[in-house]
Amino acid sequence: MHKPLAVAPLFAALFLSTSPLTAQAPRSAPMAIPIVNSIPAAQDVPYPGTIELDIDATDVVRGIYRVTQTIPVKPGARDLVLLHPQWLPGNHAPSGNAALLNDIRFFAGNRPLAWKRDPLDVFAFHVTLPDAVREVTAKFVHTSPLQASEGRITMTREMLNLQWEKMSLYPAGHYVRQIRVKPTVKAPEGWTVFTALDGKTARGGIHTWAATDYETLVDSPIFAGRYATRTDLGHGVWMDAIADKPELLAIKPEHMQTYRNLIDESLALYGTRPFDHYDFLLAMTNRMGGIGLEHHRSSENQYEPKSWIEWDKMDWDHNVIPHELVHSWNGKYRRPADLWTPDYRTPMQNSLLWVYEGQTQFWGYVLAARSGVQSKDTVLAMFANAAANYAEGQPGRAWRAVDDTTNDPIINRRRPLPYSSLARSEDYYVESALVWLEADQLIRQGTRGARGLDNFARVFFGGRDGDWGVRTYDFDEVVRTLNAVYPHDWATFLTARIKTPNQPAPLAGITQAGYRLVWKEKPNSFEEGRMADGKFTNLFYSLGVNVDGEGKVTTVRWDSPAFDAGLVTGTQIVAVNDVAFSTDEIKSAITAAKGSKDPLRLIVKRGEAFRTVPVAWHGGLRYPWLEKTANGDGGLDRLLAPRARK
Repeated sequence: MHKPLAVAPLFAALFLSTSPLTAQAPRSAPMAIPIVNSIPAAQDVPYPGTIELDIDATDVVRGIYRVTQTIPVKPGARDLVLLHPQWLPGNHAPSGNAALLNDIRFFAGNRPLAWKRDPLDVFAFHVTLPDAVREVTAKFVHTSPLQASEGRITMTREMLNLQWEKMSLYPAGHYVRQIRVKPTVKAPEGWTVFTALDGKTARGGIHTWAATDYETLVDSPIFAGRYATRTDLGHGVWMDAIADKPELLAIKPEHMQTYRNLIDESLALYGTRPFDHYDFLLAMTNRMGGIGLEHHRSSENQYEPKSWIEWDKMDWDHNVIPHELVHSWNGKYRRPADLWTPDYRTPMQNSLLWVYEGQTQFWGYVLAARSGVQSKDTVLAMFANAAANYAEGQPGRAWRAVDDTTNDPIINRRRPLPYSSLARSEDYYVESALVWLEADQLIRQGTRGARGLDNFARVFFGGRDGDWGVRTYDFDEVVRTLNAVYPHDWATFLTARIKTPNQPAPLAGITQAGYRLVWKEKPNSFEEGRMADGKFTNLFYSLGVNVDGEGKVTTVRWDSPAFDAGLVTGTQIVAVNDVAFSTDEIKSAITAAKGSKDPLRLIVKRGEAFRTVPVAWHGGLRYPWLEKTANGDGGLDRLLAPRARK
């Protein structure tokens, strides 16, 4: 028998020092540093003097805008705070990109001035001023992205889209409507320059406009191009088009007439114009980045290159024009109170985007059909796609209400999501449009056809002809105006459909309007055009995926057969039932499996691994359509019928 080993004194001490029963030293804990806001809040007072803004936009090969700003300084000021716009109107999010401003330098005469970026607001620049400085000159370059991975391309060798807020600074402490700016742009020689700004003079490629306020400047972007045309649409409205090639501008007269119809139909709807003149800025291109953005007296729009010369084939692509025009009334003239801000630093709140964008989506559909900018069949197909999405394609509706999706521009900024059908994404556009369709039909039925949402639009969005100011609204005004058109419990109606999750699919307006959602094996005209342009195949309502031409999965519907089989975005479908993948092959296999008990066998590749995946789906190909439920014109037919051209 051995004696127990003695514990060395040092080891014993270490053991005791780490025992949980032994008192421990206090943990270090920092204290918060006080946040000091050194940027003055915006005040509704004039900024002294007029800023001169000069932009050289001639370097179209390298995609560079060279900017010089001359900024008057308040007498006795020792510090000038300049802001780069961050919260941009129509973006519904802080989408300003200060990273594209480079080689930033400030001068008093020829003397360089010290500057630093604000430590809390990195869109703010503090410029130190010596004594007796009357003006500061800022010089920098704005580097337009050259490829889509860097951001939206705004300059090509044939055209450019100059957005003033992307390449300018403004002084802090003032409402932007109180800051005067005189803009000048040097464009490539021989290019045509379009904008809604007033007082233009041009000489040798240098274009100058009358001094205006910074708010109006930001709201008046430029489209310019080597190949351009301008057409008078009447009522002070112009179609300003640029294209990659001159032949793409050859629109037929009867097709241009539909845009004139659009203006007539819009005025018949709203009764007044919230502008003194208006310019559709339209780029037919696949080289410059796509856009659809509203402004008070203009809009930025992009079509696919052949949208004019292959009018019928590209009918699916035409809706951006009526949508953005509606925004002049809804979003610019009438604006949610929490979305209007005095400057581009104050955060915007999106709580009423289901009115701002939802009714615009609705009227964009309706006016497209009434005017002929899009055919009635295409508009019905767009309504069908919307109905299908919320009837079967959005399981996320169970947990998330429409009004919460108004936060998506801020929290996600339209980045791809792994399971967008579960997450939902900006459904305040299209689901709200279906809610407004139901409201229209409810009013029409309650008044025996005497009134509809047209009456609401005329009262709510109408005003003084030519007034392009801003009138704000809130939820209560929306409800009051609806009740004035037709008494109903509109607050409960909107709260249930917009603010409450897990609601029934918003199909009531369609059924009340004399149509129903049905499924066919052939895509509707809108979806067929989308698929051809996007080079993808929509199998969303069958297998539960979209795939590109090479078989790569780009979208997976939550809880779909493909989801249950473990398919995810990025997976490559290599073979279908032991035959090499092709679009025709997978569609044929889905059709052949209809009524069968055997699953489809997909050989898929994810990363470096291959596997065979059984997908249990026997319902065939499925694409949404709207089908009439009765003979004669129903409510939706009457809604889409022309008003100004009866």
